[in-house]
Amino acid sequence: MGEQNHIPKRKFAWADKWIKMTGERARIDAKVNNTYIVYEKNGKLVKEYPNGDIVPLKHNGES
Repeated sequence: MGEQNHIPKRKFAWADKWIKMTGERARIDAKVNNTYIVYEKNGKLVKEYPNGDIVPLKHNGES
């Protein structure tokens, strides 16, 4: 018997693609407008700048 694929399938698989595309669009907009995006990485909020710098977001909302 062959190995089974252990990757769980989502009920709405299109959501993964849509989420990825939304993130890519946010990066493009940040680059065009010379600003940053905020997202969660390893359980903490970070700012990612167009030049690739990733800075942790401080608790008071400033970096």
